[in-house]
This record gives sequence, C-alpha cells and structure tokens, in this order.
Amino acid sequence: MATQLKHLKVSPKEAHTATVIFLHGLGDSGHGWLPVAKMLWNSFPGVKWILPHAPGIPITLNRGMYMPGWFDLSTLDNLTDSKYDDEKGILKSIETTDQLIQQEIDLGIPENKIILGGFSQGGVISILTGLTTKRNLGGIIGLSTWVALNHKVDQIKSENANKIPIFWGHGTADQVVNYEYGQQSIELLTKKLGFPLLPSGTNFKRPGLRFESYEGLPHSSSPEEIEDLKNWLTEALK
Repeated sequence: MATQLKHLKVSPKEAHTATVIFLHGLGDSGHGWLPVAKMLWNSFPGVKWILPHAPGIPITLNRGMYMPGWFDLSTLDNLTDSKYDDEKGILKSIETTDQLIQQEIDLGIPENKIILGGFSQGGVISILTGLTTKRNLGGIIGLSTWVALNHKVDQIKSENANKIPIFWGHGTADQVVNYEYGQQSIELLTKKLGFPLLPSGTNFKRPGLRFESYEGLPHSSSPEEIEDLKNWLTEALK
C-alpha cells in the first residue's frame, strides 16, 4: 500500500458537507494553494479543503534534483506524447490520491460531494484519477495541465468517467505547459473519449467539460480564473 500523503487541511466554517482536494504543481507544496482555499473559504461554508504535499523525488528535467513532484518529468516539449510519461509514478500518485478520497468517504462525505483538482502536474493526477476512478465524484478541476497516458487512456477509462463534470482553465501565454497541449488534451477528451464540451459562456452542466482560455496568462492562475472556478464549484456542489 502506498504511503499516506501529508497534507494541509482547512476546516469548514460550518458543518462538513463536502470536500475539495487540490494538488499543487511541480516543486510546490500544499501551502502554494492555501491562499486560494482561504479566498474561497467564505463562499463554501460546508467545504473542507485538503491540500496534499507531493513527496520529494528526483526530477530528470531538473538534472535529477530532488523536489516535490507527483511523477518524474523528462521534457516539457512532448507533454502529450505518452512515451515520455513516468507511468509508474503517475499511477502511484493516483493511488495515494484515492486514499485521501477514501478517508473523506469514511467520514461520511458522499462521493458526489468530493471534488478533485490540481494545477499543472497536480492537474494531470486529478484528470487521470477522474478518468479512471469507479467513484461518482462531484467534479474534476484541471488548471494549466494536460492528459497523460494518452496512448491507453481510452482502455483504462472507467464507465462512469463521462458523467463527471470537468473544469479546465489554461492561459494562452503558458510558457511551461504550452497552451497547445491543453487544446490537444481537450480534443482527446471530447473527440476520443466522448466528453461533451460546453458551449462558450455556459458555466456548468453535468455531464460537461468546461474549457476556459485566459488571454495572456502565463503558467499560473488569475483572479478571473478563480472567479470562474468559484461559479463552477457552486453548481458542482449543489
């Protein structure tokens, strides 16, 4: 069994009715997304926020330096070419993330009141967990990310994956996870995997994949993206 992930927890303001688990990007920690959780805390009084810390692993891209990572990364130039994927590392992180989901279920939180999200590498894990889980999750969030293991994702996708709503935000000026990889991933989700793409201007639909582009945004988040996410979360947790 994979080791339990260390994590930050922001307790709900009122009775605990839902949980958002959000995974950071490469080299970061749960602390990196704490300001966002605190910003949204008032809007979602029944939500507990779980911000896991990735374990320190050697990252090939950074000359084998140890840093917090959900899986190894060897290049940023072929993110949608699965032959470069650290499949073993990705699957291990999916397993440890699922343990966090199970803990919330054990506390009595229904599967459809658990939202899993992530930024960059964390987004890869949240999207793939959503695609392969047998759980009826309330929603998946992917920010500035991509779909990994795309050579086999249609074989490992679970039957109920398409019912899970997805929010995907990506900056057009992303210098780390090129915007083009986000577009290719959305195409894979819609054309190959059958996710219904929401028309522009639609906030939320279940099922439905909402893809928002943020003009000029680099590899980070923005107040506009967080506002869109807040509106989407409001519907997802109804």
